[in-house]
Amino acid sequence: MNAKNMPAVHHKVWPRRAPHSITVPSTSLWDSLDTTARRYPGKVATEFLGQTMTYAELRDQAERVAGSLAKLGVRTGDRVILLMQNCPQLVVAHWGILRANAVVVPVNPMNKVEELRHYITDPDVRVAITTADLAPLLLEASNTLPADQQLAHLLVTRFTDAFDADAASEMDLPASWLPWLTSQPALPPSATQVHHWVDMLAAQYPAPVHTAGPDDLAVLPYTSGTTGLPKGCMHTHATILHNVVAAAAWAVSSADHVILVVVPMFHITGLVMVLQAGTRAGCTMVIMPRWDRDVAGRLISQWRVTTWTNIPTMVIDLLGSPKFDQYDLSSLTYIGGGGAAMPAAVAQKLWDLYGLRYVEGYGLTETAAPSHSNPPDAPKQQCLGIPYMGVDARVVDPQSLQELPAGEAGEIWIHGPSVFKGYWKNPEATAQAFVQMDGKSFFRSGDMGRVDEEGYFFITDRLKRMINSSGFKVWPAEVEALMFRHPAIQEACVIAKHDPYRGESAMAVVVRRAGANDVDEAAVIAWCKDNMAAYKVPRFVKFVDALPKSGSGKVMWRVLQEAEKVKSKN
Repeated sequence: MNAKNMPAVHHKVWPRRAPHSITVPSTSLWDSLDTTARRYPGKVATEFLGQTMTYAELRDQAERVAGSLAKLGVRTGDRVILLMQNCPQLVVAHWGILRANAVVVPVNPMNKVEELRHYITDPDVRVAITTADLAPLLLEASNTLPADQQLAHLLVTRFTDAFDADAASEMDLPASWLPWLTSQPALPPSATQVHHWVDMLAAQYPAPVHTAGPDDLAVLPYTSGTTGLPKGCMHTHATILHNVVAAAAWAVSSADHVILVVVPMFHITGLVMVLQAGTRAGCTMVIMPRWDRDVAGRLISQWRVTTWTNIPTMVIDLLGSPKFDQYDLSSLTYIGGGGAAMPAAVAQKLWDLYGLRYVEGYGLTETAAPSHSNPPDAPKQQCLGIPYMGVDARVVDPQSLQELPAGEAGEIWIHGPSVFKGYWKNPEATAQAFVQMDGKSFFRSGDMGRVDEEGYFFITDRLKRMINSSGFKVWPAEVEALMFRHPAIQEACVIAKHDPYRGESAMAVVVRRAGANDVDEAAVIAWCKDNMAAYKVPRFVKFVDALPKSGSGKVMWRVLQEAEKVKSKN
């Protein structure tokens, strides 16, 4: 059976009542919030640590952010950094940037100064929005750049702008939360003008006329790769809106649904499938700033959460809580996620306890989250699912570029309306990422997989050198580039080490510089924690005298990786 016949095959397990393709509105993304606020002005849009915001209030605040950005000189098509943990201000700022006809540049709040510089310079950003805890890092990153590349304006909000700290102190939150949420670290001196969130919103500057259309750039999320620095993925209003509209049809979401928002909204999955899709449907979004299993259990119980998109490790953690019997998860009607495979035993427990089928999916930053998803009523475990609405997916031999029949492993290629328009300012990488087949432009995922007789796709391996740690993609080349800045490290090769909880963790194989033998594993790990996002930090360091190299002098990372695989099996 050839993959060209797959649509007819996987349509046999297609979700009932769901169309095979959808008609995407000819609007900008802003229309989603604008329409929802008119339809459900008094409905709760967000809940955060005991405080709620209605859809009318969300739209009003987004309009004010748009006016403030215009006052600061943001014009149509300008890129604006959005650097925050999950909180209502992230939701407001996201919509405000879009309302101002500008482009959202979502940045992982775990990034450190060295990493943040790239997110300022590559997209040519002059204005950023962040929280008080991250503002010092962003200003430090900006201060170290040439004057013409530094941020001109920084809009800073405190978490307490969105909740009552006194009331939250009675909520039995984790001990570390309130000190972090209420902290106001001193800001370093900077040429960047700092503006306070509350003041800017109170000023009520008029928002510009909204002119953005479907084909205009809307979001510029960054993704790393096998070489070089992270690359911006150019997504238009139309590419994002396709999966936003598809999400409602696939999972049958409505304004009566309540979403637990714990996947990070800077990430493409949280941005598209939670923030954007939840707003368009008019759902209530119960926001967690960080993961904590017992807070999650209480919120699901209290708010009668119906929809929970997550990473499988979160479910494993919650089910393992000593307090689990105190929580009522019976309101859940949809639970699913991706980034890592859900263990069969855990999926079975969800079914036995609640009749819930865990729905796994697959997608990339380049595909605006899902390119594949399991049918909610017929999921398979440890499976990517079937091609999503409007998607043509193939399995292709990466050497011959010939399509492969069912059962044979090859590279997964993706064509569809949610695929990005290319890498920002990087035509070479864009050209390498796409290939023509049957008159269509396919994105090469870099993931090896197979498709079964029913049209379900499965991952088998990777072409790209990448580590998957609890759903976070760790790109060894990026980690190595940062580690080379350590004065005691001559060479470093980062590989994956099996982790029973995270799936994989990063391990660094290191050659010390001469005279640096006193630098041990703990010192290297501590330095990494100070200089890179936490999920990138190698959890293990192995010192060697030399790294294996090819005749051309390239480090043979696969030799080290295979040796580690053999060791982990023994």
